[in-house]
Amino acid sequence: MDLLILILMLIIPAIASFIVNSSYSKYRTIENEGKITGFEVARKILDQNDLKDIYIVEVNGNLTDHYDPKRKVVRLSKEVFHGSSIASLAVAAHECGHAIQDKEGYTYMRLRSFLYPVVHFATTFSYLVLFIGLLAESFEMIWLGITLVGTGLIFQLVTLPVEIDASRRAKKEIDTLKLANTDEQEGVSSMLKAAAGTYVAGVLASALELIRLILIFGRRED
Repeated sequence: MDLLILILMLIIPAIASFIVNSSYSKYRTIENEGKITGFEVARKILDQNDLKDIYIVEVNGNLTDHYDPKRKVVRLSKEVFHGSSIASLAVAAHECGHAIQDKEGYTYMRLRSFLYPVVHFATTFSYLVLFIGLLAESFEMIWLGITLVGTGLIFQLVTLPVEIDASRRAKKEIDTLKLANTDEQEGVSSMLKAAAGTYVAGVLASALELIRLILIFGRRED
């Protein structure tokens, strides 16, 4: 059972990563009809939603795109920022979806921001607590460590609706502003679904890790 869980923990994220990268590789080569860049897409969506004060900046890396709610900045990777592909359109719109969530005070986004520092601290020290618990033969510390690991799953569960909702908003904005034709909308949907799949995979992997730890240390306690 332990081996099966471990294999699933490795396979599920790998499959999700393969799907999103395959989708991105496909649609990064297809130019959108309007030939508008990711930067232009983001600017149009932000301006449409009275978010003219939000900056759009270029960052290094591949698929490093994200919205920074603290600094109120949409960061787009170089290829997305300058590119006029369907992939660039979809990614830029998705990140703007997060900016709209922030403006509207979307509950799950606010909850995620609140949880992040707590979860980051908990998961950073979780395996250290587990290790100390093993050395001290203290099941109380071991279960505390497992509980700390479990906070990562909670964060993943909160993140999932944030990402799905951002994609929903992105599709709505693209449709409202007529940024993609009918054929391109299919590509946009494929991109956004593939991206959402990585977060579903993250939830499953975290859940499996928690189950694996419970099974391992549950047997030790018996």
